[in-house]
Amino acid sequence: MLRILKSKAPNSCFRLTSAAFQSQRRLYADQPPPAEGFLPGVADSKLLKRTPEEALRNPELAALSAANGETEKMNFFQAINNALSTALATDETSVVFGEDVSFGGVFRATSGLAERFGRDRVFNTPITEQGIVGFGIGMAAVGHTAIAEIQFADYIFPAFDQIVNEAAKYRYRSGGIFNVGGLTIRTPCSAVGHGGHYHSQTPEAFFAHCPGVKIVMPRSPIQAKGLLLASIRDRNPVIFLEPKILYRAAVEEVPVSDYELPLGKAEVLKRGNNVTVVGYGTQIYKLENAIQLAEKHIPGLSCELIDLRTIVPLDIDTICESVNKTGRLVIGHEAPKTGGFAAEITTAVMERSFLRLEAPIQRVCGWDTPFPLAFEKFYMPDMIRCYDAIKKVTEY
Repeated sequence: MLRILKSKAPNSCFRLTSAAFQSQRRLYADQPPPAEGFLPGVADSKLLKRTPEEALRNPELAALSAANGETEKMNFFQAINNALSTALATDETSVVFGEDVSFGGVFRATSGLAERFGRDRVFNTPITEQGIVGFGIGMAAVGHTAIAEIQFADYIFPAFDQIVNEAAKYRYRSGGIFNVGGLTIRTPCSAVGHGGHYHSQTPEAFFAHCPGVKIVMPRSPIQAKGLLLASIRDRNPVIFLEPKILYRAAVEEVPVSDYELPLGKAEVLKRGNNVTVVGYGTQIYKLENAIQLAEKHIPGLSCELIDLRTIVPLDIDTICESVNKTGRLVIGHEAPKTGGFAAEITTAVMERSFLRLEAPIQRVCGWDTPFPLAFEKFYMPDMIRCYDAIKKVTEY
């Protein structure tokens, strides 16, 4: 990322240039960007587990480490593929379906599954999102584990009625007699560098308003596999949002064994004492870079970074425990600011920790416009905007 901040002196400027940006710029000069885009800063992230020892050091994987410590280098979409393969192998009622999934899908996340498990369990559907979700509801209602793919999150809206009025309410309206808890809806989401307004949206807030649906967004391959398996096996409908720019950008040593990570539990990625910083999905890496910049330029600053992982149900206890310690909160996400999920987090923290706050809560989000193509760099809540928010709460 490159950003120039001009001072009051007309001929002076302060230039912030990351090594990650320089390497990506050279790559752009040599070859066109891939469909899933580049995300500068991920390759050097300290959050990614690049060795088996780092991967299995996670307390949530302690039991797995003792049972089977084997790992395999995977990127994000390979971890998704591995989770789907595990689900199909361990549950004979599970099926995977959506547009183009039988030959791998747009991002290759379902590659090889039809050949391994048969085309009666991994199959294509017509181009009808409401039909895909409606079909999944029907399969889940009669006892199947239905794993539906919506090719891009931007096109989930034709299925809005099926998700909100049918899947989310199925158990409630039958008094618990019936349910569609076996339904999981996977969908690639968020910015990709060149997707424009129909291939870049992050729609979690639309569904967070609806009781009866869980919403998950992982940040890395290890998280993607564990959270997807937990979502598939959870007895509630789950919308599983996959930041598509991470499909090849994020690479980790992923345990090959079957494992789940808890839904509804945030993860503290970095401990700190002065500012609580909260995000999810791709935004975690921008917040990590902003924290590094802030701690470098603000003497004595110590930030705590929290990944929500599960948007609904929200782990407000972990956030408030941190805010009660730091007194300051910065929240970041790609979706627009008005009505975005950061507003829900802000309100929940104000209700529980108002007297502990030392500064107004800052929301760093996308702007309240359709997602732009030519102006994407200005729309994104990038490292500098996140840094400015951290600086603002520390100086209040």
